[in-house]
Amino acid sequence: MMIIMNMEATSKQIEAVVGRVHSLGFESHTSQGEERTIIGIVGNNPLAARDQFVLMDGVDRIVPISRPYKLASREFIQENSTVPLDGVQIGGDGVVIIAGPCAVEDRSLLLENALAIKEAGGHALRGGAFKPRSSPYAFQGLGEKGLEMLAEVREITGLPVVTEAMSPEQVPIIARYADMIQIGARNMQNFYLLHAVGESQHPVLLKRGLSSTIEDLLMAAEYILSHGNRHVVLCERGIRTFETSTRNTTDINAIPVLKSLTHLPVILDPSHSTGQWQYVTAVARAGIAAGADGLIIEVHPRPEEALSDGAQSLKPERFAELVRQVRGIAEAVGRTLPPNKDA
Repeated sequence: MMIIMNMEATSKQIEAVVGRVHSLGFESHTSQGEERTIIGIVGNNPLAARDQFVLMDGVDRIVPISRPYKLASREFIQENSTVPLDGVQIGGDGVVIIAGPCAVEDRSLLLENALAIKEAGGHALRGGAFKPRSSPYAFQGLGEKGLEMLAEVREITGLPVVTEAMSPEQVPIIARYADMIQIGARNMQNFYLLHAVGESQHPVLLKRGLSSTIEDLLMAAEYILSHGNRHVVLCERGIRTFETSTRNTTDINAIPVLKSLTHLPVILDPSHSTGQWQYVTAVARAGIAAGADGLIIEVHPRPEEALSDGAQSLKPERFAELVRQVRGIAEAVGRTLPPNKDA
């Protein structure tokens, strides 16, 4: 349920409504628009208490939210939200590119990669320190040592860091090292983890699960938003279908659908969507043309030697060509590819 305040509502009247919400055992989430304030009420059947608010000073009207996801819904916040990433805004007029290796392997390789990504025009560095793998015998990541490498390379290059958390216990340590915490596809419905990243108030990149619907993804985002953490970016990374010619099936439809349903920024992962580097650039172009706010790309100087996902990783020179092409697509649809930090 949303309480729409009058355009002339005073701060004292808004505070009184919020106080009444809390006194009735509900949670409030306030959105301050250019003209009026909207107070979202979350809890067990808040509509039953609508008469408690309708006659309060400063209240214009009460509006139910039809979607099961309340705070993520565009009914609650109509304007596009933006998420800050150490000087970069995800969800604004610009298109943001996050790039890097699937896994952090060693310092020199990571630094070589990051410098090439920055030179090509990338805005942030991705890299897994903790790796969820299908096989227990595959490389599982370097753990905290990998986080230290990411932080060191950030200091050298100025690129903010995005890396994955796999359990609630990992969230505090990752938040110390990284600028954005990624929730991978396999953990999209790890609800304890969603609670933990919500409580951290750290920016979150939430990837869609392999077999999850768009509503499933938005309900997962709702877990994070329910803790007052508004810094959530959604990521379409391909879903599992009957098709086997690529690793996953890129759901390009999801981008405009999500943009219509939610105010949260939406980016595309063409690397996991395809699983093959030959298709990454074409799908990246399609994602930006469809309205994505950015991309997350796997890049590796020597993909044939990569310990994880080498087949879908672009070499730096191919990544540079992707950036060039994406810049042209962005301009064609009225967007920009802004310069990266310190560029």
